[in-house]
Amino acid sequence: MEIKRMVESIVRELLNSLEQQSVKRPKVLYIFYDSTAHEAFTDHFIWLTNHHVNYDRLCLDGEASSWLGKHQIECGGYGKTIASDEFAPSPLEVPLDYEGIVIPEIDLDNAARAALGMKGTIISEIIFSTLVQNKFVLIGDDISGLKRADRRTLRTLTLPKAYVNLFDYYKMELQMYGVEFGPLKQLAEMAVHKIQSGPEVPNIAINIETEERIEKNNPMVYEGRLISADWVEREFKSKPFGSLRVGKRTIISSLAQDMLKDKGITIDYAAGR
Repeated sequence: MEIKRMVESIVRELLNSLEQQSVKRPKVLYIFYDSTAHEAFTDHFIWLTNHHVNYDRLCLDGEASSWLGKHQIECGGYGKTIASDEFAPSPLEVPLDYEGIVIPEIDLDNAARAALGMKGTIISEIIFSTLVQNKFVLIGDDISGLKRADRRTLRTLTLPKAYVNLFDYYKMELQMYGVEFGPLKQLAEMAVHKIQSGPEVPNIAINIETEERIEKNNPMVYEGRLISADWVEREFKSKPFGSLRVGKRTIISSLAQDMLKDKGITIDYAAGR
C-alpha cells in the first residue's frame, strides 16, 4: 500500500512537471559589457520573474566575443574559419530564441555600427538580427556613451560635447530603425509591457476628429537639436499640433520630415537660434 502511494506521488510530480514544461514562457536577453555589470540589475530580474518572463544574460568578452551561459559566442573575422565553441550560435542566430533584447548600456562605437548597419561586433550584429526579425530592442537612455572599460581606463564618466552630439545623432538614427530608449530603471517594465501587448500595428490613418482639434495658431516649440520620427509620433498623440517651431541648427530626420508632411504639420524655423 505504501509503495502504491509512493508511485502515485511520483507520477503526479512527473505530470505536474510536464505541464509546466509544456507552457513556454517568453524570454528576453540582457547584454552586459562584462561579467559583473549584471549585479546592478537584480531588481530587473525579479520583476521579470514575477511577471512570468524568463531571461538570459550575455556577457561580452571584448567586442567580438561573448559568453551566454557556458557557450562562447564569437563574431566571424578576417581569416577566421573555426570558432572556439562549435556548439554556440552565431550572433545573428542569438535573437531567434528571444522575444526581444535589452541593452542597459551602449557605447558610441556600437551605436554607430548599429545605426550604419555595420557588423563586426556582438552588439551590432545582435541588434541587426533582432530588428530584421521585427523583435524589440530596448536600450538605456540615461547613459554616457562610454563603455565601462573606457571609463575605468580614461578615468572619466562623460564624452566631450562634440561626441555627445554625435552619440545623440546615432541614437536618433537607431530610433528610426525601431530601437526604443528608456530609463535604465524601467527597462524590465518596458520589456514586460512589450511582451504582454504583443506586436504593434502601425496606425496609418489619422482620426478626423483629432485633425479638427489641431490648433494651427498654437505651434509646438522644440528647443532640442535632434527630431526623430518617434518624437513626432509621441508628441502628436499626446497633444496634436499644426505647426512646429524649431531652431536653424535643429536636425530633422528624413523619416520625421515625411511624418510631419503626412500629418500636414508645417515647420517654422525661428530666427537667431
